[in-house]
Amino acid sequence: SARRLPMKRAESDCRREMGGFFDERHKSVEREGFSEPARFLLDADRQNAGVCLSSGWEKGVYPSDTFLKESLAAGEATALYADGKIAAAMVLNHQYNDGYREIGWNVHADPSEVLFVHALGVMPDYQRRGLAKIMVQEAIRTAGLQKQAAVRLDVLNGNAPALRLYESCGFEYRGTVKMFYEDTGWTDYLLYELVL
Repeated sequence: SARRLPMKRAESDCRREMGGFFDERHKSVEREGFSEPARFLLDADRQNAGVCLSSGWEKGVYPSDTFLKESLAAGEATALYADGKIAAAMVLNHQYNDGYREIGWNVHADPSEVLFVHALGVMPDYQRRGLAKIMVQEAIRTAGLQKQAAVRLDVLNGNAPALRLYESCGFEYRGTVKMFYEDTGWTDYLLYELVL
């Protein structure tokens, strides 16, 4: 697809500049009962680190320990390594907020045919280096490999950096819906879709 971004080039740039690489999906190094992607998300949460694209993170609320453990057990966490450490992580699965049902999507597809992006975060030491874009490109690449019809996500209203990022990666705004999440309560979210 012309809209798909060149993941191999992005990965090699990251390796050359930062020594980073994506782990193989469903494979992680266990530490203290969590895989590294989950540990990254928990550590970023605990640090209240202003994690890129994830305003509103709150320890024990979002992302919750239960969500992280379940995502790990299901093999849904993906991590980007740099300098031998996890620099960024996200969860990719087929789960979505009920508010997604209120949107007129470009592609009418069963949830099993759509990849949803959750809890994308970049550790503070690695922010402003383009890693969030690499993670979004990896989500798109993964969806393509899985023969998904689309990638969808939501963005908290007012999160301008996230909006610019997703739009620069080819995502299209589909509408605004008031949705409930534990960390924000009922508030407006902008929903985006990239058709593959």
